[in-house]
Amino acid sequence: MKQSEMLVPTLRETPAEAELKSHQLLVRAGFIRQTASGVYSFLPLGKRVLRKVEEIVREEMNRAGAHEMLMPAMQPAELWMESGRWNTFGPELVRLNDRHQREFALGATHEEVITSIIRDEVKSYKKLPLMLYQIQTKFRDEKRPRFGLLRGREFIMKDAYSFHDSFESLDGSYQKMFDAYNRIFERCHLNFRAVIADSGAMGGKDTHEFMVLSDVGEDTIAYSDTSSYAANIEMAPVITSYQKPEEALQPIEKVATPNQKTMKDVAEYLHHALDKGLKALMFKVDDQLVLVVTRGDHEVNDIKLKNIYKASTVELATEEETKSAIGAGFGSLGPIGAPDTVDVLADNAVKNMVNTTCGANEDGYHFVNVNPERDFKVKAYHDLRFITEGDVSPDGHGMIQFAKGIEVGHVFKLGRFYAEKMNASYLDDQGKANTMIMGCYGIGVSRTLAAVVEQYHDDNGITWPQNIAPFQIHLLTLNVKKEEQVSLSEQIHQILEDAGIEVLYDDRKERAGVKFADSDLIGIPYRISVGKRADEGYVEFKERKSGQQEEVHVSHLLDRVTKALAL
Repeated sequence: MKQSEMLVPTLRETPAEAELKSHQLLVRAGFIRQTASGVYSFLPLGKRVLRKVEEIVREEMNRAGAHEMLMPAMQPAELWMESGRWNTFGPELVRLNDRHQREFALGATHEEVITSIIRDEVKSYKKLPLMLYQIQTKFRDEKRPRFGLLRGREFIMKDAYSFHDSFESLDGSYQKMFDAYNRIFERCHLNFRAVIADSGAMGGKDTHEFMVLSDVGEDTIAYSDTSSYAANIEMAPVITSYQKPEEALQPIEKVATPNQKTMKDVAEYLHHALDKGLKALMFKVDDQLVLVVTRGDHEVNDIKLKNIYKASTVELATEEETKSAIGAGFGSLGPIGAPDTVDVLADNAVKNMVNTTCGANEDGYHFVNVNPERDFKVKAYHDLRFITEGDVSPDGHGMIQFAKGIEVGHVFKLGRFYAEKMNASYLDDQGKANTMIMGCYGIGVSRTLAAVVEQYHDDNGITWPQNIAPFQIHLLTLNVKKEEQVSLSEQIHQILEDAGIEVLYDDRKERAGVKFADSDLIGIPYRISVGKRADEGYVEFKERKSGQQEEVHVSHLLDRVTKALAL
């Protein structure tokens, strides 16, 4: 394919809005262009890589027993109302009205649509289990689109759904998908880990995220330094045991702490360590106010709080709501004297604290020498904090360390979450109606493309893995004014294409330096440069990633190329 006939608009300068390497390089190398904030067009090079990633996904989905289909992006609101997500999914759901004022949403995901199809078309256990998937554009109105393809408002996704008559059957399909995802990301040559995760707005339980390890990732992975345990930091349980200090209980005392708003401020003002204080935060869990108490050096994990209450939403109460309920602002909250309308929950670490400090529920005052149970009652103690580096691994093997990750895939055991709400049932072998059991499995296809670039680049550009590169060979004519170079390039181009090798032929009327720079930027795995020794039949053969190069005679070039590509 001739580069002169292809849209490959490379840039020398880095776009001002591009923060991450993947965003910078995909724009500079002419793979994508922004159409609107968080919305991108895939130019020919980008589309070629996208198609190769999609084909890997298709092959592994088919191998796992799933069947491809295509569902509409425009979904009627009634389906989302049936599942209950029309009001709970949040502002990320793109909503619109047609000319008849009927409400629709642009598909952020397709659980509702697929469940409605299967409930109407599958009536017998004989048709189960069933696995279906699609590769399609999704829409989510991100509040702050950023990082190019990693956080957009429109993106390409593979979503699959399985339907079952038993949880054992679901377990089997879940494992097939889990294994398929491992193969997909291995074939994309990514350094990744499968981690225990939260199902979020998807519902259900038992879920894993597939995280590409990267310092620019927005998610934190907690993993053991000696075992295979890995989890999203939100889901990692804390199994650390706490010893009660051998310290005599002191009389409680109220002290003034003027203008001390944070835990750190109070600790410094009262001359004690941060872990000697109690932190209290007010949350709204659905419609219930909950005061969560942790040690001063710990952070409240709102996902754990949500799971304890099996709530739909959890959010911090406003200062006005907090003052109305308890009489004090954020800086002076504490569990002592909390009203009956407020649930008081405490992290497990709090139970063994002695002579600690907490807010007095009066602005500008704190209590010192506070002791749980003696001075305040707790409705229940739970694991309510984020795990920290150095904590014992939840599997009991090793200590926890942190790494950053980019989420590229997610698998869920939905159970009966959607089927119950949407009346999706089947008749068993006794003719009795039963609710279907579901699984859900997603891969961010366009996000995977960006994650590959985050792991495969150098100072000069992208270094694509061979099997998903836009082309296998980049053929450069260094001086198109030299007839012998043009003639040899045309000959090589034909030889390689006849052999079924994907070639991008740079026949442009550009200087050699421009062509070399563009070739490095685009990142095709191997480059053939036709230059000064063309009249002798010699070309330069170079590997993009290692930089290793050699001169090869045209009579041996096809053998050299096939060896490099391991064809």
